[in-house]
Amino acid sequence: MKKTLLLFFISVSVFSQSINKEKLDAYFIQLKNNNKLFGSSAILKEGTITYEHAIGFADVETKKENTTSTKFRVGSISKVFTTVLIFKAIEENKLSLTTTLDTYFPSVKKASSITIKNLLNHSSGIYNFTNSPDYANYFTSEKSRSELLDIINKYESDFEPGTKSSYSNSNFLLLTFIVEDVFKKPYADLIKEKITQPLQLNNTFVGSQINLENNECNSYNYLYENWNKMPETHMSIPLGAGAIVSTPTDLLIFLEALFTNKLISSKNLALMTTIDNGYGLGIFKYPFGNQFGFGHGGGIDGFKSILMYFPDQKIGIATTTNASSPDFDMNNLSIALLSAANGIDFEIPDFKVLKIEETILNKYSGTYASQSLPLKITIKVLDGQLSAQATGQSSFILKTDSETSFSFKTAGIVIEFKPEQNEMFLYQSGKVFKFLKE
Repeated sequence: MKKTLLLFFISVSVFSQSINKEKLDAYFIQLKNNNKLFGSSAILKEGTITYEHAIGFADVETKKENTTSTKFRVGSISKVFTTVLIFKAIEENKLSLTTTLDTYFPSVKKASSITIKNLLNHSSGIYNFTNSPDYANYFTSEKSRSELLDIINKYESDFEPGTKSSYSNSNFLLLTFIVEDVFKKPYADLIKEKITQPLQLNNTFVGSQINLENNECNSYNYLYENWNKMPETHMSIPLGAGAIVSTPTDLLIFLEALFTNKLISSKNLALMTTIDNGYGLGIFKYPFGNQFGFGHGGGIDGFKSILMYFPDQKIGIATTTNASSPDFDMNNLSIALLSAANGIDFEIPDFKVLKIEETILNKYSGTYASQSLPLKITIKVLDGQLSAQATGQSSFILKTDSETSFSFKTAGIVIEFKPEQNEMFLYQSGKVFKFLKE
């Protein structure tokens, strides 16, 4: 149920319509050959799935391979589904964005000051129960509604409702219970009745114990050069915060339906996609060059996922994974998929790593600012490699090209350091930006 916030530091200027499927295939083969990923991806353009690819194993023990029909736990992408149910309740006059939490759960701290909108955009101040130290002790066990409410009620508020935003799975657990009470039906039935059946999403449902016979998959982490099976979160715990199981194709059909007003009204979609303090209502905004898309990421057990739709271009991408190596960056794959969807060239990753002593890399650590760009870039050393993070964006690993030169080829970025002058130069799209270390 972890949040994956995916942003791109990249410049895009010219688009064409063709997808280089052969190069994308080669990209996935490179990931497979270097033990980077088990998973599946898809691209949607103007209502049609134009690319699908799956790699790795659904089950390592039996060597059952993932296919484009394999079903994955998608974690926090579930929150978009839950948000749709909330807006359906609003459209049926069963609820409003200003309804306060004490209407349903007065025992929650500050409930009388917390609105449905606060829950949707993570401005409630309710502590994120999955961050608690004891979460690891019970996440594989079944929990009832009353037990989950007791867990949420144990913790003090992080801040006054509406004063700031901070991601919390507790918000969407409470929203799950609210839609169940409003419609008087279990969450799984509501997902089926109001979303998956109307859209004919036959591979999407609220999960339970993983069933390989149902074309589902186990999840793994990569440790000591082996794929190790991860324990399963009991799906009674995440519910509307992270219990959906789906495929990339189904996810794209769902998100396109949302943005073509097949699920909620255009008025409510506008409310949903209004960004405040970095948060929409159950959704995030993602830039890609001069384009803007919307979607959500997810992570649960060893599963990771990302779903985005760019309404102006009518382009969507989705990736669901059930295993990834610690140094795999979903950001890179998403940029490759978006580049391919827009007819832009992209780099196939080279996983050969040039080793530089950490004493040298540490000289480059710090925060850099430029008079030419409004954002700062923070450089850190992570496991013997440099990472870069622009203000408000996700970090990415830099490839070591020489002792002073590093690159992020997916976005066409080259960074050169001059530590004696506390200078850093960023090269991208034929432009040079000078940064000074603060």
